Amino acid sequence: QVQLVESGGGLVQAGGSLRLSCAASGSTFSIRVMGWYRQIPGKPRELVATISSGDITNYADSVKGRFTISRDNAKNTVTLQMNSLKPEDTAVYYCHARTSAYYWGQGTQVTVSS
Repeated sequence: QVQLVESGGGLVQAGGSLRLSCAASGSTFSIRVMGWYRQIPGKPRELVATISSGDITNYADSVKGRFTISRDNAKNTVTLQMNSLKPEDTAVYYCHARTSAYYWGQGTQVTVSS
């Protein structure tokens, strides 16, 4: 079992920046991929960015060049630096960890005002 606790998020004006962090605990040795997904009410959860234990990253096209994901394997944390935020980035952001199963954090709200 893996537990994920997110921090960060909040309200920011368009063009601003926010930083999301997620700390994993439990069976962290088995984590292969960590990342962030986001969800708007009434829509499916969508990929934002992922990073493997070997630091291979993957980004949604909509955030490339604006968001940066990083991971500290020693501390079992993953961070999402979000710059040049747009109103369409408004969503609940969920931390994700993948072993042989999928784990999710509780979600943190990001609101970008125009």
